[in-house]
Amino acid sequence: MQSLTSRRALIAGVGVAAMALMAVTGSALAASNCVKGDRKAPYRVGWANIYSVPTWMKQTEGTITDEVAALKREGLVKDLMITDAQGNAQTQIQQIQSMIDANLDAIIVEAGSSTALDRVVSDACAKGIAVVNFDSLVDTNKLTAKINTDSLEWGKRAAEWMVGQLKGKGKIIIMNGPAGVSVSDDRRKGAQPVLDANKGLEVITETNTEYNVAPAQEAMTSLLFANPQIDGVLSLGGALSAGSILAFDRQGRDQVPTSGENARQFLELWKQKGLKGWATMQPNWLGALSVYAAVQALQGKTIPAVVKVPLPVIDDSNIDTYLARADKFPADGYIYSDYDRALFDKLLAQ
Repeated sequence: MQSLTSRRALIAGVGVAAMALMAVTGSALAASNCVKGDRKAPYRVGWANIYSVPTWMKQTEGTITDEVAALKREGLVKDLMITDAQGNAQTQIQQIQSMIDANLDAIIVEAGSSTALDRVVSDACAKGIAVVNFDSLVDTNKLTAKINTDSLEWGKRAAEWMVGQLKGKGKIIIMNGPAGVSVSDDRRKGAQPVLDANKGLEVITETNTEYNVAPAQEAMTSLLFANPQIDGVLSLGGALSAGSILAFDRQGRDQVPTSGENARQFLELWKQKGLKGWATMQPNWLGALSVYAAVQALQGKTIPAVVKVPLPVIDDSNIDTYLARADKFPADGYIYSDYDRALFDKLLAQ
């Protein structure tokens, strides 16, 4: 028969072993998703972009290359591979597959399709590559992290503002980005419950264009000829809003309440024309944050699977603070907010 002392020693030993196992298990669970294998700094990073022509994308790529340069100085990144699918999701799939074949340590993805990329993104994750998806998101959760603002909230708040401006009654046009892009589709979905609850707002028609001024202006010009009464423009993108204002101006029509984004041209026209405006922001530094998050994950840090970036509001109370910094951004670009590592660490601590 075991003595009381022996039994106590055995129990204590089991307890220590259990605590050790829990510590190991906890550590394993704390590791970020996908990251595995012998991956050591300096890391090789890929940036798989759906298209690079829009100024928003160029500015976003600028924040990515700036962050990579900083990480290179710290000895954490070796090089950056950049691809441009030119709007073709199948091309983007092939480019991501090439990054997988090259065994990159991290892949940053701006998705051209919410569904088409699921398989290749999952494959990258299965190979132990840190995969961070931002802005336009894929459906699969088999990746390291998704980083974005809440596009549903974006649409909801824009629609609520429009309801307030028109006191719940009037004819409006909705301007959307490209169909099939998650950011555009989700903003539109977010607006719908507000529209359903305010039947006095009549949606005359809707547009889907690239996030560029010229096609938006052309689309709105056609709609102005067809619709003598337009009381508001629920625009769900900044360049779209600028195109709308220019179309109204060219046709000699009075400006109407217009929502939008932090596009420099929209903010400047808003102020110049004295119209009633509202905007929020999809910060270009989501790209830089994604690179930083991927490297943090590769270093063994815990990165949340979903990182939600708060939406700021631009209105008459603070538009001047944005315009005061306008000369630091391209004329056809976006005036985005300042960012630094402290902000990134705060967002990744969610």
